[in-house]
Amino acid sequence: MIDLALLPVYLTTVVALLLIPGPDMLLIASSSLSYGRKVGVYASFGNATSGVMLTLLAAMGVSALVALNPLALALLQMLGGAYLLKMGWDCMRSSASEAPEINEQNNLAKLLYRRAVLSNLLNPKALLFFVLFLPQFVSTQLNASSGEQMLALGLLLNVMGLAFNLLLVVLVGHLGKSLLNNDKFRTYQNKFMGVVFFILALWLLASQMQGIS
Repeated sequence: MIDLALLPVYLTTVVALLLIPGPDMLLIASSSLSYGRKVGVYASFGNATSGVMLTLLAAMGVSALVALNPLALALLQMLGGAYLLKMGWDCMRSSASEAPEINEQNNLAKLLYRRAVLSNLLNPKALLFFVLFLPQFVSTQLNASSGEQMLALGLLLNVMGLAFNLLLVVLVGHLGKSLLNNDKFRTYQNKFMGVVFFILALWLLASQMQGIS
């Protein structure tokens, strides 16, 4: 369901896009650095889950309907910014005694999974990306419908994105391993993640202000 003539260009474009730093990369890298590889892996799968959901919405045409409604996009962006601000506040107000134990990270990993899913779903730029990017590689030379082709293209994108993010987790997790055994860092690790969430919220809300201006 993918035009083989367009596939090399598509793969090259996807790789280039994955190498551009963005909110997803920041969240996954900071999660791995602050809490270890396991949490980073869960955050990566959370991002992939939201990517599959956005792919399905794009293939069904739902995301295009939302993208054509400026009010819906603005509301989605405000909800996303508010959610990230709340996550940042929750991290900042937590005490040092609440820092997770290295060997007891199951609950934290599941929490970061949910946060990665929601932060990406509530990011209108992610939705617009699937609406604007995937259709460029839909071919009229195939018998498959545009929806079927977008589904195949989106799933391939998500597989490549997951592989890239897992590699990022391994690299960053290795660098942050010594930090996780540092008592001083563990005192402030939740605060560090709070700052990351605030940055993501400002990133999202600032892009909305640029769109308004």
